[in-house]
Amino acid sequence: MKLLNIFKSFKNDESGAVTVDWVVLTGAVVALALVIGTTVGGSISTAAGNIAEDVVANSGGAEE
Repeated sequence: MKLLNIFKSFKNDESGAVTVDWVVLTGAVVALALVIGTTVGGSISTAAGNIAEDVVANSGGAEE
């Protein structure tokens, strides 16, 4: 009978469930940040290259 009580107590104990929830939630946020960073990173690099080209192209008139 004592063994049955131990199993019931183990089944009803949820003290670690919150930790698992936070780990899963944190993992999802990190994965989402990586996806967004990868997606936006390429566009930012392209935009920076375009701005650099415009600055180089227009800097000839400013030096005169």
